[in-house]
Amino acid sequence: MKLIIAEKPDQGVTLASVFKMKKHQGFVEIFPNDVFPKGAYVTWAVGHLCQLSAPEKYDSAWKKWSLHSLPIIPTQFEYEVTKDKAKQFYTIKKLLSNPALTEIIHAGDAGREGELIIRNILRLTKSRLPMKRLWISSLTPKAIKDGFLGLLEETATRNLYYEAYTRACADWVVGMNASRLYSLLLQQQGFSDVFSVGRVQTPTLALIVKRENEIQSFVSEPFWEVQAQFNMDGKKYQGKWEKDGETRIQTKELAEKIAAFCQNKEAGVAEVHAEKKEFLPPMLYNLSALQAEANRRFKFPPKKTLDVLQKLYQKGNVSYPRSDSRHITEGEAELFPDTLKKIERIDDYQVFFPLPSSSLFHNKRYVNDKKVTDHYAIIPTEQVPNVEKLPPDERKLYDLVVRSLLAAHYGKAVTEYTTIKTLVDGRALFQSKGKVQLEEGWRKVIPQYEKENEPMLPILQAGEQGKVVKAEVKESKTQPPKRYTEGQLITLMKTAGKHIEDKELEKVLMKTEGLGTEATRAGIITMLKDRNYIDVNKNLVYATSKAKILIHAIGSEILASPEMTAKWEKRLKDISAGEASPRQFMDQTNKMVSHLITVSVKNAEGWTFEEEDKDNFTPREFKQKRIVQLGKCKLCEGKIVDKGKFYGCSNYSKTKCGFTISKKIMGKSITQKLVKQLLKDGVTEVIEGFTGKEKPFSAKLFWEDKEQKVKFIFP
Repeated sequence: MKLIIAEKPDQGVTLASVFKMKKHQGFVEIFPNDVFPKGAYVTWAVGHLCQLSAPEKYDSAWKKWSLHSLPIIPTQFEYEVTKDKAKQFYTIKKLLSNPALTEIIHAGDAGREGELIIRNILRLTKSRLPMKRLWISSLTPKAIKDGFLGLLEETATRNLYYEAYTRACADWVVGMNASRLYSLLLQQQGFSDVFSVGRVQTPTLALIVKRENEIQSFVSEPFWEVQAQFNMDGKKYQGKWEKDGETRIQTKELAEKIAAFCQNKEAGVAEVHAEKKEFLPPMLYNLSALQAEANRRFKFPPKKTLDVLQKLYQKGNVSYPRSDSRHITEGEAELFPDTLKKIERIDDYQVFFPLPSSSLFHNKRYVNDKKVTDHYAIIPTEQVPNVEKLPPDERKLYDLVVRSLLAAHYGKAVTEYTTIKTLVDGRALFQSKGKVQLEEGWRKVIPQYEKENEPMLPILQAGEQGKVVKAEVKESKTQPPKRYTEGQLITLMKTAGKHIEDKELEKVLMKTEGLGTEATRAGIITMLKDRNYIDVNKNLVYATSKAKILIHAIGSEILASPEMTAKWEKRLKDISAGEASPRQFMDQTNKMVSHLITVSVKNAEGWTFEEEDKDNFTPREFKQKRIVQLGKCKLCEGKIVDKGKFYGCSNYSKTKCGFTISKKIMGKSITQKLVKQLLKDGVTEVIEGFTGKEKPFSAKLFWEDKEQKVKFIFP
C-alpha cells in the first residue's frame, strides 16, 4: 500500500477523486484499482505544517531582543510542528506507522515550496520509507492518472529541496538578525516600533522609497507649446510647432510670438513619412505577467490574482499557476486542438473561429521544450468549464488565459505610423503624428487596452498647400515620475528594478534574476502593506514614513540593493540545478549579516531623519499618534492635531467641532507641513500632483471663510 501526501486538503481530495474512494478525518482511502492494485491513502499538509524553530529554542539568551546577542546564527537549523496544525501532523505520522505501507508518494505542489513542505514533514516523522515524486502541471483526471503512472524518482527533485531549505534558512538568518538590529537601533532614535527587515522585502521596499523620494523632490517647471490647426484644401488636421525635434518652449512670450506669427498664414506640407510596424502576438502568460495584466485591467492586487488562479487550478481549468515560463512543450501543443474545439462552443469565443493557424506545434515562439523548466506557461486545460457558472473574478482571469492562447494562433498586427511636417510661411515647422491599423491580426482577440494617443490623419502628399486656421499657445508643466501600481511592482521585482513592462508585457526578462520567486512576490507586497511600509490607494503605491525611516537607516548596505539580492536569487537557482553549494551560500549569508551588524551599529550614531517623516511616523503598537499641534482651528479655539486618517480639532470630544482636513485630496498626500501653512496663512504653496479625471494638475489649497471649507486656487 502507498501513502500519497498532498500540500492542501482540497488538492488531496482532487487527486483521490479520479478513483473510487472513501473520506476519513484528515485523509482519504483509495480502493484498489489499476493504478494502485493494493489501494492507497491520501493525506495532506495544511500549507506549512512545520516551521523553523524560534531563536530561544536554540539558546534561551536569544529570547530577549538585545544588540549584544547578535548575530543569532544556529549551528544546525531545526524545524518544529506549527502548533495550530499539530492535529494534521499527527494524522500523517499515524498513517506513516502503518506496517502495510511500502512507499510514499510526495504530491506537494510541483515547485520548491511544495518540495520543502512535504519533505520537512517526512524529516520530522523520521520516515525511512522509499519515496517517489508526483510532478504534474494540471489537476485534470487525465493529468492526475498520467502523473501517478509516471512518478519521478526521489533524487530527481532533491536539489530543489536543497534550494528551498537553503532559501528558508537564509531568510530566517537575515530576518531575525536585521529586524532586531534595526528595531533596536531605531528605538534608540525615538521610533518605538518593530521594523521588519527581509532578504527580499527590504530591497523591494528600497525601490518603492526611491520612487517616493523622486516624486517628493521633483520640482515642476512650466513650458509652453504652440498648436496649429491646418486646412489643406478641405483636409483638416493639427500639429505642434517644433525646432530640432523639441516642441517645448521655455518662455510664454516666445510661444505667443510664434503663435501670432503663424495666425492665418499660408502653409504647405513639407514632408510625409510613413513607417509600418509589426507586432507579434503576446507570449503566453506566466504568473508575473498575468498578475501585472490583471492589475492593469481589473485593478486586482497580485495576491488576489494568485488566489483566484489557484481556485481555477484546483478545479482543473488552468495549468499550474506559479509558473515562471512563457513557453509550452510539444506534448502540450499536441493537446491544444481538442481543448480549442471545446472553447469554440463558448458563445464569447465563437467569433474568433476558425483560427487562422490550426496548430502551434511548429511555432518555436511558443513551443520550446528547452525553455520549459519546472512548468510550462499558464494555459487552459482540456477540462473547459461552463464559463457562465464561474464566479466573476474566476471568469475574468479564465478569459485572459483563453484569449492569450487564441491570440497565439493569430498573425501579427500591422500598424502604419505617419509623421507629417508642415511649414508655415516658409519658416515655422510643425509636426503631426497619427496612425492607421493595416492588419488587425491578433488584436481581434486582445484589443488595444490603452487609450489611443495618435489621432487619425488625412491622406496628404508633400507639396500640398493650405493655410493656418488657428494657432494657440498651450501651457503645461513637467510631471513628476509616476507612482508604481501593484502590478508594476510585480514586474519591478521580477527584473530587480531594471525594467518596467512594456504595454504588451512581452519584454519581461526571461531568465529571472529578480527579487523573490513567482510564488512569493505577491506575498511580499501583502507583507509590506500589513507591516505599514506601503499604502495602496486607487491601485497606486505610496511609501509611508516608516518605510522612508528604515530605508534611510539601511542606506547603501547590501540589504537594500536589488541588484545584489537578484544575484542571491541566481545562486539559489544554481543550488536547485546542482551547480552551487548550500553550505557556501549560508556561509556568505552569515558573513553578510555579521558585517551588517558591525557597520549599522557604527553608522547609527550619525543617522538624521527628515522632520516630516518623524512627525508622520505612527508607532504600530499605539492606537493614537503622539499629539502634534499643527495650528489653531478655523472654527473654534481648539488646536488642529493629527488624528491618524485625517487632521481634526482637539475640541471634538467636548464641542463636536467638525473641522477636518483629509490626509489625501485627489490622490495627493497632504503633509503636516502643508496643514501648518494653511492654518497659519490661510493658503498653501502650489502643490503638484493632484489627480483629476483626465490628467494631473497643480493647485494651492486655501480656507474659504464663507463656505467654511478647504478649496482649490489654480495658478
